[in-house]
Formats: sequence, structure tokens, C-alpha cells
Amino acid sequence: MLDVKNSIDRLSWTVDHHFLHIKNQHDFMRAWAVQFELAYTDFRVIQMALQLNGEENHPLLARFAANYEAIFQYEYEFAGNGLEGFNAKFGPSEIPKYEALVKEFDGIIKEIQALQ
Repeated sequence: MLDVKNSIDRLSWTVDHHFLHIKNQHDFMRAWAVQFELAYTDFRVIQMALQLNGEENHPLLARFAANYEAIFQYEYEFAGNGLEGFNAKFGPSEIPKYEALVKEFDGIIKEIQALQ
């Protein structure tokens, strides 16, 4: 597999920290938006590396993509509309679902790291 260790590390850090930022109801800040955009690039780099690594990783690739796309919807709402917009669309009742996705993401990332 292509060496995508830095992308894995950055994406993992960003997903975990962005979840905590939203869960703790912190306001939107410019650095958050920059991290969000860079994380999407890291996601695409990892996705491409898994695609190039062969068909045997297709199930892992599919889980990774589906999971991150689900997380992305939460982050995108926060990036586009701030905390108020996030809360209007998702509200506190969605935090446990979001957290479950992040925990699932952390497990998938460990599987991808094992391929490095």
C-alpha cells in the first residue's frame, strides 16, 4: 500500500477532535474550517491508496468511505452553518449517533494502519 501514514494520522486526529469540539458546543472558528478541508483531502488520499492496493481491500474501502461520508455530513453542517446551524439541523439528540460513527471510524482507521 502507498505510504499514507501522515494522511491517516491527520484524518484520525481531525475526526476525533472535531467531534469533541461539536459535542462540547464550542463555537465555529476559522482553524476548524481549514482542518475540515484538509481532512477531506486526507480522506481522498487514503481512499485512493486503498483502491490501488487491490480488490482484497474493497470491503475495508467500502466501510471506510461509508463511515467517513456519514461523519462528513455532521462536520459539513458545522463548517457551513456554525454551531447554531448544526444544532438546528441535528441537535443534541444526534450526538450519540455521531459519537458511534467516530468510534467506528477509529476502529476502521486501525485496520488501515495495520496495512502500512
